[in-house]
Amino acid sequence: MFKRILVPVDGSVKALQALDKAVELQQLTGADIMLLCVFKHHSLFEASLSMVRPDQMQIPDEALREYAREVIEQARAHALHEGAQALRGFVKGGRPSKTIIRMARDKDVDLIVMGSRGTTGDVDGMLMGSVSQRVAGHAHCPVLVV
Repeated sequence: MFKRILVPVDGSVKALQALDKAVELQQLTGADIMLLCVFKHHSLFEASLSMVRPDQMQIPDEALREYAREVIEQARAHALHEGAQALRGFVKGGRPSKTIIRMARDKDVDLIVMGSRGTTGDVDGMLMGSVSQRVAGHAHCPVLVV
């Protein structure tokens, strides 16, 4: 049924709930799970506009990439605790919805399982966040929104 499941994670509760569903599906189908954390690319110009000046200047992309790696490791630990078997983690920079859709296509993913809302929080009256809406509307494969 499913051979490859992509689970975008961002550190949110909804992303972990989606990961739990992906682990359940993995146990039923034997599919591989691919974790993906996308960070937004910042130009050096955007970095120069920061009001905060640390002692050592760190390019935002480097800091965000490191944070994304931590999110992947936390998600991996969570999934293993829930009984996951085959897991791979990826960190990519870019616009989240486009990056998720591109990776799903490039890796020949059969299913995307993602949270309905991410770290931007809940907004009254909205059922899904903008990223999950875009992915559900443009992905080449089925999308399970949790």
